[in-house]
Amino acid sequence: MIWDRSTSEEIALADRKRVVVLPLAATEQHGPHLPLATDRLIAEGICSELEARLSDRILVLPCPPVGYSAHHLGFPGTLSISHQQLIGVASSVLDCVLASGFDRILILNAHGGNIALGGVLLESLGEAHPQARLVFASWWQAANAALRGLAETGAGGTGHACEFETSLLLHLHPDWVRIDKIARGTNKPTFAWAESDMLSGGAARLQRSFTEMTDNGVFGDPTTASAKKGGDILNAVSEAFAIIINDLYEAP
Repeated sequence: MIWDRSTSEEIALADRKRVVVLPLAATEQHGPHLPLATDRLIAEGICSELEARLSDRILVLPCPPVGYSAHHLGFPGTLSISHQQLIGVASSVLDCVLASGFDRILILNAHGGNIALGGVLLESLGEAHPQARLVFASWWQAANAALRGLAETGAGGTGHACEFETSLLLHLHPDWVRIDKIARGTNKPTFAWAESDMLSGGAARLQRSFTEMTDNGVFGDPTTASAKKGGDILNAVSEAFAIIINDLYEAP
């Protein structure tokens, strides 16, 4: 069930055990070969797959079009709002959802820049709504174990506009991918303890702008991307989120 495709009456009659899914993403540079909407397209693609699998158990909210992307502003086209603004938008939307009687919520994140504020959002909502079951998860973390088996590019290969994101776009929206511009990222190394990508985190986090991380806006290696791999990634991620959704729905 999709929130904004439903009528007011249909929302009023909906099962209050449904898990309400709020996708979070971004509008930012994704190298020379992927569109600015990449994170949103991935989030919406995952939600569409989940809705097809679990239509009687979920209710999918609209995805806010802009996230926190200040670290990408060195590349043209990037849009960003502050942590406080995004927390405010998401909190206001979810306050309305909770006031409508839905108290099982999954915040499905598709952008690394939203992770820090996700924790604050979860804790602040939990404090205001102690009866609610609230979950925040990024797709690459939710399906980490399965995704490790799909990666071909090794350490540092799955970062941004990379093997995974490019494969997902080739599967979901192939016409949006500039195939002739796919190239390896120009990853700039840093301290060993700070090296990380989608599949592994460093021992500590070092704050860097994206222009300090790569010259071409790509961090990782998209040259092994394929539409088939994108379908496999979408399936692995959907299976991981389906477990979360089913657990929340069936909880007393």
